[in-house]
Amino acid sequence: MNLTYEAIDGTGRNVSDVVEAASAKEAVERLRSQGLFVTHIAQADALELQERRKAGSRGRGTSGGVRFSLRQLVMFTRQMAMLLASGSGVVPALNALTRQVKEERQRAVLHQLIMDLEEGVPLAEALRRFPTIFDASYCAVVAAGEASAMLPQMFTKLASIIGKRKAMRNKVLGAMTYPVLLIGLSTGIMNVLLFFVIPRFGGMFDTLGVPLPASTAYLLALSGWLSDWWMIPAVVVVLATASSVYLAKTQSGRQVISDAQIRVPMLGRLASRLIQAEVLRVLGMLIEAKVGVLDALDLARGVTRNRRYGKLCDEVELAVTSGGAISAALEQSGLVDASVCQAVRTGEESGNLGGAISYVAEVLDEENTELVGVMTKLVEPVILIGMGVVVGVVAVSLFMPLFDITSAV
Repeated sequence: MNLTYEAIDGTGRNVSDVVEAASAKEAVERLRSQGLFVTHIAQADALELQERRKAGSRGRGTSGGVRFSLRQLVMFTRQMAMLLASGSGVVPALNALTRQVKEERQRAVLHQLIMDLEEGVPLAEALRRFPTIFDASYCAVVAAGEASAMLPQMFTKLASIIGKRKAMRNKVLGAMTYPVLLIGLSTGIMNVLLFFVIPRFGGMFDTLGVPLPASTAYLLALSGWLSDWWMIPAVVVVLATASSVYLAKTQSGRQVISDAQIRVPMLGRLASRLIQAEVLRVLGMLIEAKVGVLDALDLARGVTRNRRYGKLCDEVELAVTSGGAISAALEQSGLVDASVCQAVRTGEESGNLGGAISYVAEVLDEENTELVGVMTKLVEPVILIGMGVVVGVVAVSLFMPLFDITSAV
C-alpha cells in the first residue's frame, strides 16, 4: 500500500513523500535505514496520490525540455550505482536522489520515474519516456541489468562510460580555451589599429602630402570604409553567429556540422577518432551487457549524427546479418585504423568481442588525449605567428612613408 510520511533527515530538514510498503512498520524501518527519522506516517488517500501523479505527469512521455547536464547525469548514475550496490531498492534510491535535486522540473522527472515504477513499469521503460535525458543506449544497458539481475553493476558501467565522455569533452574544451583567447586578442588588436591608430596616420599623411605605398593606401582605404560602414560587418557577424547557433540547435544543422567536422584539415582526424572512440565505447559496453550484436549496432548508430559513420554502422550490421565479421566491414570502410580492426578481429576470434571493443575505445581515448595536446601545441604558435605577421605588415605599411620623408630630408 501507499503511505505518506513526514520525517527529518540527517541535516535536520523536514521532508515529506510517499512510500510503498506492506505495512507502516515496514515503511518506518525502511525509511530509518535511509537515515530518516519518521515523525508522521499514514495511508495515502486517493486525492494525495492523484496530486502526486499530477506533479510527475508533466514529464510523462517526454522530458518537456528538461535536460540533465553531463555532470548531473554522471552524478545521478553514480549515486544510483552506489545506492543499489548497498542493497537499496530502486524506488527508495530514487526517493533519496529526489530530495537532493533542487531544480523543480528535474525533480518532477524523478517523481514521474517513481510513479511509473510504483505502477509496475520496468525502470528501463520508465527511462525511455525521457529520451532527451536518457538516450537509447543508456536505457538498453539498464534493461540488460534488469533482465540479468545485475542492475548495480550496469549502473556502475554507465557511470564509468559517461564519466569518460565528460572527461574527454572537458579536455577538448580546455585545449580550445587558449587558442580562442589568442584569436580574440588578435581580433581586438586589429580593431584598435583599424578604427583608432590608422585614421590618425591617415590625417598626418594628408597633411604632409607624401606619396603612399600600395599597402599603406589599402590600409587607409579599409580603415575609412570600416569607419563609415562599420554596421555592415557588424550585421554580418551577428547574422553569422545567430545562424550558427540556430543551425546547432536543429537536428539537420547538427548533422551538417557533424559531417563537416571530419573534413576540416588537421581537426578532421581528431574529430573522426573522437567519434570512433564514442561509438566503440557504447558498442563494447552493450555487448558486454549481453545485448545482441545487431541491437547493439543499432543503438551505437545513434551516438553520432555523422552520416559517414552512420553508413559504416549500416555496413557492419549488413555484414553481421550475412554472416560476416565486424572487423572485415570496419577494414573495408577506410575510416578505421588497421590497428583497431586487428584488435576487433582478435576479440571475435577469442570470443571476447565486447571486451576487445571496450579495450580499443580506451586506447583511442588515450591516443585522443595525446592528439589534443599535440594539436594545441601546433595551433598556438600558428596563431601567434599569424598575429605577428599581421601586426608587422600594418606597422611597416604605416611607417614606410615616414621613412621616405626622412630620407628625402
